[in-house]
Amino acid sequence: MILYPPDDPFLFYFTLFGLPIAVRWYGVLIMSGALLGAYLASRRAVARGYDPDHVWNQLMLGLIMGIAGARIYYVIFEWDRFAPNPWSVLNLTTGGLAIHGGLIGAVLSVLIYTRWNRLPFWEWLDLCVPGFVLGQAIGRWGNFFNQEAYGRPTDLPFGVRIDANYRLPPYTNLQEYPLDTVFHATFLYESVWSFIGLGLLLLLDQRLGHGAPVKERRLRPGDLFFIYAIFYSAGRFWIEGLRLDSLYLGPLRAAQVISLVLMSAGVVGLLINHWRRPPSRSGRSAVQ
Repeated sequence: MILYPPDDPFLFYFTLFGLPIAVRWYGVLIMSGALLGAYLASRRAVARGYDPDHVWNQLMLGLIMGIAGARIYYVIFEWDRFAPNPWSVLNLTTGGLAIHGGLIGAVLSVLIYTRWNRLPFWEWLDLCVPGFVLGQAIGRWGNFFNQEAYGRPTDLPFGVRIDANYRLPPYTNLQEYPLDTVFHATFLYESVWSFIGLGLLLLLDQRLGHGAPVKERRLRPGDLFFIYAIFYSAGRFWIEGLRLDSLYLGPLRAAQVISLVLMSAGVVGLLINHWRRPPSRSGRSAVQ
């Protein structure tokens, strides 16, 4: 199956009273992922006895900090591109968001919100992380419509075709790489990997976490986030090796370095979490 994006990245584009009105697929998919992720988190909040309004209240802060973090992270590594026109940093219409920066921003938003509202940080992070993964899985398709985040050419029976004006050198050479050249659909790989991760987190939470009988619960607050860090980073590490547009730390791909750091941090976090004395299961109401 060969994937081919639409002719342009717009869901619709028209002029009203002389003003251009444009909505990009990229933005629609990011917002759709965020809203569906928040809905999932709100249902999980209800199951734990929390007011689901906390999720929707946090959503705006999470969106602002997540998008800001994703943009800042990207700009830091691509500053030479933005230095001639710093105001272009504010133009998100052509992409340029890094998921690791978005993750940092999202976690900080959870920290701020839980401190302000006196909610348990690690428990709330576990509650929200499946929704974040769902948002990732959906949002990745924005790269498809922008014709970005693709990999090197492939001989696999499935892949993505990229127009000449969206290609990176040396694949702009149409004599050597004609228009029917098929590239690794790395955005698709990451989306599928995220959906698998979502299923894994929900299954673990159901069998060993909050969804299980009290005596059978093995997961502690923070465990789901640490498992997510390990699982997502393992997939991102090998997917990043296929991409053509990686950000670099010297000779190393930044996403692969960060993935190794996150996998290590996730393993250490799980070990520390389970070396500590188990938290008390009584004496606190979950309703805030």
